[in-house]
Amino acid sequence: MPVGTQGSVKAVSPHELRNLGSEIILGNTYHLSVRPGTQIIEHFGGLHAFMNWNRAILTDSGGFQVWSLAKLRKISEDGVHFQNHIDGTPTFISPEISMQIQASLGSDIAMLFDECPPYPCEHDYAQQSCELTLRWAARCKEWISCNQPYAGGNAARQLHFGIVQGSIYPELRERSARELVKLGFDGYAVGGVSVGEPEKEMIAAIENSLPHLPGDKPRYAMGLGTPPQMIEMIARGIDMFDCVLPTRVARTATAYTASGTINLKNRKFAQDKSPIEEGCRCHACEEGFSRGYIRHLVKSGEILGIRLTTLHNLHFYLNLLARVRASLENGTFAALRGEMHEKYPSRSAEDETPAQD
Repeated sequence: MPVGTQGSVKAVSPHELRNLGSEIILGNTYHLSVRPGTQIIEHFGGLHAFMNWNRAILTDSGGFQVWSLAKLRKISEDGVHFQNHIDGTPTFISPEISMQIQASLGSDIAMLFDECPPYPCEHDYAQQSCELTLRWAARCKEWISCNQPYAGGNAARQLHFGIVQGSIYPELRERSARELVKLGFDGYAVGGVSVGEPEKEMIAAIENSLPHLPGDKPRYAMGLGTPPQMIEMIARGIDMFDCVLPTRVARTATAYTASGTINLKNRKFAQDKSPIEEGCRCHACEEGFSRGYIRHLVKSGEILGIRLTTLHNLHFYLNLLARVRASLENGTFAALRGEMHEKYPSRSAEDETPAQD
């Protein structure tokens, strides 16, 4: 899912996203509720109409943003009191308020309100956080049952995903997953990953969660990841991802290719007439924009340079997942997995913190 934090996937239009083959994008509950505010979005008929996007939207709960951005937050049983990151206005979000905001936005998939514990954290804190998230999940479930929200884009019932927490502790991950399944939701996410922990801990959190989630419901790894990370998560049973990397690193002229990442700011590309990647079907490559020209645009601060690298990176990510789906159908996933690790042998050097895009 390309990330459209502010109701826009940076540097690309909804028309371009559709042409790239994106079926679903992510919007951010916290940011959109702060600016422009739910009343404005409701006035326009919901988030789909507001941003002119006629395909699916998933909205996160706002829990991660409270953890990563909010000033002077205070977590209680009721919810979270904090100062918003724009102007410091005192704000309160509870499970019920989060679900109400997402209902007003009219997203197709709404995430439950959760607390995202930091890394590292002690077992006692992780346990208290896990139990609080479960109690909040039950409150979200009650609100959903009472209000029966609908998705604004297609008038269907809004779907709701629970979020597994528990930090790095296997028994907490198991408890969180099992209790969420008892409550019963349309899908399940593994949260609290890619928050600064080593990659092996990230993978362990997935492995400690998935066995306790139903295989016939969507399973979503939040905020991931690099191409090899996605491949490894898929190998373990993950179905859905969102990540800011393809659009974020595009703004620093980093492009994903089948052979690894390249940074087009490097001097060696100044006279390079080749496209970002030979054989690529993205707009930037098919239209013949050269590496040398894109380098010039980025170095000159021209918006077109960012747009071209963004279009290329989104195409790379969406095409990679299309290749994965085909490989799972024809039995060649193991080969694709090996290829990806050969080309991307270690964690990418770019900042991979899943902050806002």
